[in-house]
Amino acid sequence: MMDLQTLVLNADYRPLSYNPLSLWSWKDAFTALFLDRVTLVASYDVEARSPSRSLRVPSVVALKNYVTLARSPAFTRYNIYLRDGFSCQYCGLRLPSGGLTFDHVVPRSRGGLSSWENVVSACSPCNLRKANRTPAEAEMPLLTEPRRPTRYELHHRQPEFDHRQYHHTWLDYLYWDSELDS
Repeated sequence: MMDLQTLVLNADYRPLSYNPLSLWSWKDAFTALFLDRVTLVASYDVEARSPSRSLRVPSVVALKNYVTLARSPAFTRYNIYLRDGFSCQYCGLRLPSGGLTFDHVVPRSRGGLSSWENVVSACSPCNLRKANRTPAEAEMPLLTEPRRPTRYELHHRQPEFDHRQYHHTWLDYLYWDSELDS
């Protein structure tokens, strides 16, 4: 029971985030329920017990107040990899996130900023080969020019959810864009 997580939905019953998925620990979900900040949507078939009560552990909760999401996605390592399709922007090698680094196109030592427009995914060999040079100086052209993605673009680049790793109560809220059976 200790590793159970609760899917957190906005007040419109959509996940707060798809990348990464908006999850709380079941203890945080209980706290929010008791503070009347969320509505219980679904529960696990597991109970948490105190000396005086026994309650089912929440699997899905919805915020009572709508949270307006930022227009542009957060500048995070995962979102950079997602934007770049989990591939090195110099050689095109596709790797899991653990096999990638991020590279400053204009090196920081030369005034390059850590921004969407100056950071790309790179495999370690390419990152080491490029070193403290620009792509032109290293004769390593970029496959795609780095730019700020939209939330929509990142959502559609998100790897397909593996429904086997999620509790069945989550599925109705993770597949808003999937085609309905007729």
